[in-house]
Order: sequence, then structure tokens, then C-alpha cells
Amino acid sequence: MTDIIAPHGSSALNALFVADSRENERLQEEAERLPSIVVSSAAAANAVMLGGGYFNPLAGYMNKADALSVARDMKTASGLFWPVPVLNLVRDAGRLEAGQRVALRDPNVVRHPVLAVMDIEAVETLTDAEADLIVHEVFRTADAKHPGVAAFVAQGRTVLSGPIRVLNFSYFQSEFPDTFRTAVEIRNEIAERGWRKVVAFQTRNPMHRAHEELCRMAMERLGADGLVIHMLLGKLKEGDIPAPVRDAAIRKMVELYFPPNSAMVTGYGFDMLYAGPREALLHAVFRQNMGASHLIVGRDHAGVGDYYGPFDAQTIFDDVPAGSLKIQIFRADNTAYSKKLNKVVMMCEAPGHAKDDFIQLSGTKVREMLGQGLAPPAEFSRVEVAQILIDYYRGLEIRAS
Repeated sequence: MTDIIAPHGSSALNALFVADSRENERLQEEAERLPSIVVSSAAAANAVMLGGGYFNPLAGYMNKADALSVARDMKTASGLFWPVPVLNLVRDAGRLEAGQRVALRDPNVVRHPVLAVMDIEAVETLTDAEADLIVHEVFRTADAKHPGVAAFVAQGRTVLSGPIRVLNFSYFQSEFPDTFRTAVEIRNEIAERGWRKVVAFQTRNPMHRAHEELCRMAMERLGADGLVIHMLLGKLKEGDIPAPVRDAAIRKMVELYFPPNSAMVTGYGFDMLYAGPREALLHAVFRQNMGASHLIVGRDHAGVGDYYGPFDAQTIFDDVPAGSLKIQIFRADNTAYSKKLNKVVMMCEAPGHAKDDFIQLSGTKVREMLGQGLAPPAEFSRVEVAQILIDYYRGLEIRAS
């Protein structure tokens, strides 16, 4: 096995999925007799990430003390570096109390099957001030229009904490069998491919030419063995392109424009937080757990609207205490096609350029073109990728008419 980067906070990966089929079946049967709750989509996504080893070394959902410490100081009460609280928030815990075992049911699958079994260690309530602290520290805003803030507030104030044992991966494994991978699976495949220095690229959108070239730049400058394109498969905000369409577009790009054994196309089951800098740190933690030595962090990474500065998600890494993370980041500036140089460049590395010397298109403009059946310029998007997106937007128009 190659010398792959160690997981975060431990020497071995602690995935909470019950892999032994007999034990899994036994817990499934037990769960049907337990008190149960249908958890929020955010809590379900946390369970999936815990089950896959992405949130190593956590053993389950955080209690109030850990959540507040993470929000305030980016570390748990015991001192583990962690950037975002991992919570199971509910509006009403009913008669649940510490010492009980409870079945957590999936809100995103028909009939709400059991997703995990949890041993409750504490049932606590966030005060208004404590909830506000978490919101302000994690999202840097309390604006109800911020999708991450809205999702957090909607979950409730009661904190159920304790270890969990995960019994399945919700809809991700069934709906995305070729793409969804656990941190354990990705780490194993990295080892099988013989990669040691690995670049991770986070995406919730299809990749255009600038993204493609950015990945190449990072690989070349770092001397990386391979690239893991790691796409979010969970809930996004309204208007974002669905995961199956993104998946098809990215796979086509890799198939046609990347050498064999240089790039893996994978995905993970999580809901987007849109927490900008804090979410960038979380991305780094779970990419280290899956075996990546470097993470590309670009402009407005994990952001939304104008809530964060364009490079806040990079500068926050300067505040991480030394030794807290082993993974390193590749800091990327805006990338665009230079008409002067006839290639995609980082704009900060292209002196003597005026705005019109670059080909840049807004997301709105690209969607308008695709919806009209027009491919963006070849310098902006690969023709084969554009066709997949054109077909998707045409389908939207047909369904709307």
C-alpha cells in the first residue's frame, strides 16, 4: 500500500457504517422495536458522512458543549480541530431521554426507513443566544435568506447527542451507484491506483474549461499522482443543476480530456451548507479522511450570494492552528480563457490584460444560452459537455410549456 495521508485526528479511519451483514440485519430488526424519530435532512446527511468515514474521528452527533466550542473556537471541548458543528437537531424530542436507544429514520426516502441507531447521551436545548452564536460564527450572517441559515433555523433547538451506528447510506447508494463512494472506498482506490500525492476538487456544478484547466494546473504544480473530482450529491439550492446531469457532464469531460488513471469521478452524500470559509475547512477535513493530500480552494469556495469575500475561504486557513490539519490547500485565483495567450490562465498570472482580453460568462448568461440550445464558446465549455447541459435545459423548457 502506498504512503497515503493519515486521517484527521486518528491513525485509522473510523467509519460508523455497520459493514457486517449479520450485525446490520440484527440492528435493523432491533430498530423496528425502538422508539424512532424522522430526522432532518441535515442530520441524515451527517449520518451518511459519519457512516462513510468522512467525519472521522467523530463517534456520533455532538452535544451542546462541543457544538458551541466548535462554533466559537473551531475545536471540540476535548480540543479536536473541527470547523462546523455536527448535530442532530429536532423540534420536539417527545419522551426521549439520555440512556435510551433510538432509531433515526430517513426523511428523504419513501416510508422513512431506519437510517441509523443512536444511543442518546444527552437531550439539551439551545437558548436563543446559543443558536444565534452558532449561526453567526458558522455562516457569518443571520440573514434568513441565506439558504444555510434558513436550513439550520428550520431544524429546531433540541440537541440529541451520542454515538450512532449507520445501517445504510440513504438514497445516495441506490440513486448514484457509479458515483457515490465512502471515504473508505476512495482511500482504498487511491491505494490500488498507487497514488500518494492526491488533489481533490470540490464541485456542486458542471465543470467548464476553467475548472478543467485549474485541476491540471494544480496537478502539474504539485507533482500530483492523481485527481479526485468529488461532487456533492445532496440537497442544493433552487436553480442548481441536479446531480445526475452534473455527473454525466463531468464524466464526459474526464473520458475525453484526461489521461487514463489520472482522475477519479466520485461523489459524497451531504447537503450543501453554503457556509463559505467554515465549509471550506470542513471540506478539507473530510478530503483528508478520504486520502487527498491537497484540496483546491478557489474563489468564493462554498459561498452563496455576497455573504463572503471572494477569497475568505482561502484566508481562513491562515487561522488554523499549526498541526491541526495534514492536508494542504492549493489556492486558486479566478481562471478564464485568455484571448491573448490562447489558453486558460489564472487571471492574477496574466499581466497586461484588460477585461475584454478574457472570455468570461456569468452563470445567468450561460443558462440563457443553453436554454436556447446554444453552446457557449468552445473556449468556455467543451462542446460535448455543453450538449449534455443543452439537453437538460431543453427538457426543463418542455416540461414548463
